[in-house]
Amino acid sequence: MREYISYEELPNWVPGRVLLASDGLGWKNVACRAYHYAGQDVIVPQMKDFMLVGYRGGVTPMQRRFDGRWTKETLGPGAASLLTRAQQVSWNWKEPIDVTHVYLSGALVAEVASEVLDCNVAEVSLADILRTDDPVMTHAMEMIAREAAAQGIGGALYVDSIARGLCVHLLRQYAEVRTPERRNEGALTTAQMRTIIAYIEAHLGSGLDLKTMANALGLTPCLFARQFRRSFGKPPYAFVTARRLQKAREMLATTHNPIKTIAVDCGFSDQAHLTRMFRAAYGKTPAVFRRQAL
Repeated sequence: MREYISYEELPNWVPGRVLLASDGLGWKNVACRAYHYAGQDVIVPQMKDFMLVGYRGGVTPMQRRFDGRWTKETLGPGAASLLTRAQQVSWNWKEPIDVTHVYLSGALVAEVASEVLDCNVAEVSLADILRTDDPVMTHAMEMIAREAAAQGIGGALYVDSIARGLCVHLLRQYAEVRTPERRNEGALTTAQMRTIIAYIEAHLGSGLDLKTMANALGLTPCLFARQFRRSFGKPPYAFVTARRLQKAREMLATTHNPIKTIAVDCGFSDQAHLTRMFRAAYGKTPAVFRRQAL
């Protein structure tokens, strides 16, 4: 028997008429569906995503059993429910209702939690809340639902930004977060320093942003930036720029490669970019330096 079900499989346990769906829109780690439900008494298996329910139409008494206990509320427009992932739950209601579901992947919530806490998060659980009147949550859900309907330009990026903000709100208000036992996080280890130096040297000519460098060590960008500065005495951007300039200086002095080629090989956007940075660092242009060095 499968351990978790996906949101696409939910109608197998909770039949309803689909009013809206984000299926096929290219969204990652977040999805949206709206349903019209008749009154039902159902058991939902463990879902692999966190589920938020916004009530759009109809008013009904609702009962839900979660973790062995029943809760009861009257739900209607403006209210919302939260359900953590990987938990079986029973629902019972009598009247027809229209609802919006927003599904957040465990990977997204863990990633946002790791960014917020500057550590690798072991587990995130949402509180079991049958009813909350939370305008921040319901507004974010409505914005996601509107985008599913409008299908505007840049929709996946737009929804991702809303979902990440929503995750931060959930972490602040409704979540329990487990983190591994913290180690001394003052600076990078010697092995990490060797690894990141080798990585930077191997990728000077390509894109080296904070996230890619942090990923090379398995750290969050915020934690990586802080530890890098403590280890090297300067932030990652300044370190990379200094290494690119040093490599350009070496190539200018030892090769006859065109300056524009050297600029690209060292990770500068073009020759003009190299010239500006080189003059600021060394007080002369690359061309003048080359004439004096060769």
